[in-house]
Amino acid sequence: MTSNHTSLRLLLLLAIGLGFFLNIHAVPLFDLDEGAFSEATREMFLRGDFISPYLNGEPRFDKPAFIHWLQAASVLALGWNEFALRLPSALAATLWVLVVYGFVRAVRDERCALIAAIAMATSLEIPIIAKAATADATLNLFITSAMLAAFLFQQRQRRAYLYACFVLMGLGFLTKGPVAVVIPGAVTLLFYLSRGEFKPWLRAVFNPVGIMLFLAVALPWYVLQYLKEGDAFIAGFFFKHNVGRFQGAMEGHGGSLFYYVPVVLIGLLPYTAVLIKTLAQGRLLWRDELNRYLLIWFALVFVLFSLSGTKLPHYVVYGYAALYILMALNFDRLPGRGWLFLPPLLLFVALLLLPEFITAALPHIEDAHAVAMLHDHAVYFNATYRLFFAAATVLMLYFMGETRHSAQAKLLASGVITVFAVSFLITPLVAALQQAPIKEAAALVKARDYPVVMWRLNTPSFNVYAERLVEKRAPRAGDVVLTKSVYLADLTGAEVLYQKNGIVLARLKE
Repeated sequence: MTSNHTSLRLLLLLAIGLGFFLNIHAVPLFDLDEGAFSEATREMFLRGDFISPYLNGEPRFDKPAFIHWLQAASVLALGWNEFALRLPSALAATLWVLVVYGFVRAVRDERCALIAAIAMATSLEIPIIAKAATADATLNLFITSAMLAAFLFQQRQRRAYLYACFVLMGLGFLTKGPVAVVIPGAVTLLFYLSRGEFKPWLRAVFNPVGIMLFLAVALPWYVLQYLKEGDAFIAGFFFKHNVGRFQGAMEGHGGSLFYYVPVVLIGLLPYTAVLIKTLAQGRLLWRDELNRYLLIWFALVFVLFSLSGTKLPHYVVYGYAALYILMALNFDRLPGRGWLFLPPLLLFVALLLLPEFITAALPHIEDAHAVAMLHDHAVYFNATYRLFFAAATVLMLYFMGETRHSAQAKLLASGVITVFAVSFLITPLVAALQQAPIKEAAALVKARDYPVVMWRLNTPSFNVYAERLVEKRAPRAGDVVLTKSVYLADLTGAEVLYQKNGIVLARLKE
């Protein structure tokens, strides 16, 4: 940890491999987001239109087209499979981590850079985003890179950094929209104001070359999309899916003002104690310009999305890179061993006892579909699962008492254990419970060429695997219906073709 950087470099490569690529091919697409993004990409090929994303035959104004172009290129090269659909995110996440490494190495030293990158690659939430066939890993790459380029421009006054920031914001705007401009713009404004430099900020923001670079990257697709879809695109994309998401909860994704407190504490496991100890320094951090910039960055993201009407766990990730760099800069001032390893210990104990928690909770769950999905949960928790988390629990207890090895090294090791558990055990288990029935039902429909309708269910991954558009309507006589098993009683005289974990495929009599 003090002199030999080779071991840390190897640990970073291991962390990226385990967190971003392990089992990337072996887990079904998750609904809604992975299914929706992948199906929209599939329908681009189906329609021969790579400008306007469509979902189940209807315009999808949620996101711009950039991620679909990346997925399309990947499936053209590698075929239509989960690996190809997720590869753009895994590569973007790898670059995201390496950008953080390169920045910290440039402003501090390699040891600090390696610690920031390893912590980032081995925390709980980042690997989940890295393996998701969505726009989030790509967007975070562009936002983080733009934020770091903006800081380097302020410190070194090299226009190349400013121009890079505009290009990166343009790519982010092409990936998800205004958030890629709002975060860098607001954070840099607050940082410049903290230095009493409002006029330099204005000069940077309204740099004509930078604006032209931004427009050259972002504007062409928006113009083409508007020419194809008209005012419906403006109303759907800007007002509904951007302004509307901030003003109110969309699709039931709401939450209290404190929604992101547990999200951050859990998402940064096993480094939660390091985060708390780092942020507790408060005024001491504020005196250093880099620390201040990072604090403003995370605080702006945290407050902005805490005030938003729509809340999803991955929104706050836009500020996570700032936290990993902050923690790495302060990694020599760790809390005591007991507090340091308590968060990962609690995580591993909770996962070890998860089958018992589910059994105890089932009688109190009101959602009938969730009960049906979890009814046979015990068969999915095999001996390997139990032994792994029992061993991980014992190891954390050992780390609490052991003094020969550095606490920093043991903490990074616990991160590698965490990311391996997520990739090899947790994600496949959740997918087997939730998504495997959708994939298996779709395979049956595809093999037998059933004319299927979807009723009281929204699983776009079914379209991906069945390779067809699926009507969403009330079933009629003779239909093959995909729905939740809790609605089976409402299908009079239906013949069950497939049923598993709360999902049923049934054929109604003629």
